[in-house]
Amino acid sequence: MSTARDTWRKQPFIANPVLRYGLYAAIAVYIVTTFATLPIDWDRMVQGLSRAGRIFGGAFPPSFQRSELLIDGFMESLKIAILATVGGVLLSIPIAFMAARNIAPLPIYYFGRAVIIIARSFHPVIVAIIFVKAVGFGPFAGILTLIVYSIGFVAKLLAEKIEEIDPGPVEAMRAAGAPFLSTLVYAVFPQIMQRQIGLGIYQLDSNLRASAVVGIVGAGGIGATLANAFGRYDYDFALAITMVIVGAILISEAVSGAIRKRIA
Repeated sequence: MSTARDTWRKQPFIANPVLRYGLYAAIAVYIVTTFATLPIDWDRMVQGLSRAGRIFGGAFPPSFQRSELLIDGFMESLKIAILATVGGVLLSIPIAFMAARNIAPLPIYYFGRAVIIIARSFHPVIVAIIFVKAVGFGPFAGILTLIVYSIGFVAKLLAEKIEEIDPGPVEAMRAAGAPFLSTLVYAVFPQIMQRQIGLGIYQLDSNLRASAVVGIVGAGGIGATLANAFGRYDYDFALAITMVIVGAILISEAVSGAIRKRIA
């Protein structure tokens, strides 16, 4: 016969009630203080509603009359994404091996990890601004930006995969006197190849999305076309570009998802 004492109850995240409710109170005070101290101009927000209405009113219906310009921008974004993915993945492989603790000596390990941390520390838009200042406006700045972006993602996940491999084949190759490169090719690569292919496909999909963003700051691609459309107040053409971007990303997401399922 069950009693109230037999009823199971989920344990709270923090057992001490004083500490638990004190933490809740601190979070509530922080949220209220944050909203109270943020420099929000409510009058400007109200005025922005009417401006937003004019923008959306001018955007419908979308205009595809300059489809040639739209296609050129999209194809440039596609080229940027493909070249950046190829370059980023090729560079990520040696960096991932340098950042794997079970493969690389300690100084090289720290160097590889430092490269990954630096590549992951900055948003692609910030990196794009730097490269635009360095090499000028255009797709080359976008390619360099997305190569850095790819290294930060692919190298990190690939290094973690290398650290999780079965050490048996590696130890067997070393015991047989195989050189370091042969050990990598025959004992490590077969264990990470499937993950590498999946990461490459995902990164291509991610770079296609990112290429539309970095183009807004002048790094080429359809993002630059979108920024120019907004600058000319061509909101109907800007909506058409946005629709193409969303459609392309949806298609690439479906295609990459299907490929990843086949190789999983």
